[in-house]
Amino acid sequence: MTEAPPYPQKRTCPYEPPAGYQEIGERGPVLKVRLFDGREAWMVTGYRESREILTHPNLSSQRTHPNFPIVAPRFRSQIARSLALIAMDPPVHDTYRRYLNPHFSLKAVRRMRPELERIVSGYVDDILEQGPPADLVASLAVPLPSLVICRHLGVPYADHEFFQDSSGAVMLGTEEESAKAAQDLVDYIDRLVADQVKNPTEGLLATLVRERVQTGDIGHDELVSIALVLLIAAHETTSSSLALGIITLLEHPDQLALLHADPSLLPGAIEELLRFIATTDLVATRVAKGDIDIAGHRIKEGEGVLVSGTLANRDGAVHTRADVLDLRRENPHHVTFGFGIHQCLGQNLARIELEVAFHELLTRIPGMRLAVDVADLPILGAGTVQRVLELPVEW
Repeated sequence: MTEAPPYPQKRTCPYEPPAGYQEIGERGPVLKVRLFDGREAWMVTGYRESREILTHPNLSSQRTHPNFPIVAPRFRSQIARSLALIAMDPPVHDTYRRYLNPHFSLKAVRRMRPELERIVSGYVDDILEQGPPADLVASLAVPLPSLVICRHLGVPYADHEFFQDSSGAVMLGTEEESAKAAQDLVDYIDRLVADQVKNPTEGLLATLVRERVQTGDIGHDELVSIALVLLIAAHETTSSSLALGIITLLEHPDQLALLHADPSLLPGAIEELLRFIATTDLVATRVAKGDIDIAGHRIKEGEGVLVSGTLANRDGAVHTRADVLDLRRENPHHVTFGFGIHQCLGQNLARIELEVAFHELLTRIPGMRLAVDVADLPILGAGTVQRVLELPVEW
């Protein structure tokens, strides 16, 4: 019997999968992988198979299940295993989504566009005033999604450094660092929610307190857990996608030239970048609550399941020249935002943030280039969010 390959593996390039993933993909579309703790889990790598299993009724998000696949020590904490939405199955999950969906709909985020454009324009003003070299992580990729989600939720932006650092530690720290950072965030949000009860302000937190907590639909602690997920997810993944997208464009000058020549390609280009980069290596960690037959395999009840966005997005059975960045690709299908009932709540907001940021940078700093070799960029992340710590550019 062939030994299960190890998962996750570390990236050495910001936008390319680890070298060992080629072997995993070739063994797919469904195979066993070996996790850090020696346990094995099923991994789905095919695009069609990913969409199929993500809508299967026997797939569960209950992280408290003893066999739930943990891909890194930092995800063993009690908070990580009991997150609202992410670690929930219907019907509670569906109820929460029904409360939140209107606030993240395409119509809702389009109303935010003028404000987003003003915010991004201000950041680019500061970058140009400072002059090259500029670190786009510190000057744009990190503060933009932080400010946007602060305003949307009604969280004081004065505290942004605290939750930026804390959310980073939750996603990429050691087990102890992640658990402490998660508890710090819970305590912080707990105080915010309590304040909204006494002194309501503007924003989604105040709305949910008024419309859901005070009516008895959800409890105080439930809202704290929901806000924790929104704060981390909205900041961490969008920040990383923005930085990785810039790097990828600068490293593919022929594709960047297409955008300069025809800015109307930008919406489709963002979908292709999301497909190509796969900021979140995994789009799902699950456990089977009943047998699942897929691609000639039977996943038995109680077995762990992982869905690889990185490999599904580069499935040669779906995409021609799947490993090539092609901003003119007609159908850049991807599962970067997941699929099915757990599909990313904030995907509309993420897309519009990326579109506004890329447009402003390409228009106002057309000669932008990396100030260091791409191999020298500091990268963190394996199996979760890929993060670039610094992105120095010049022009």
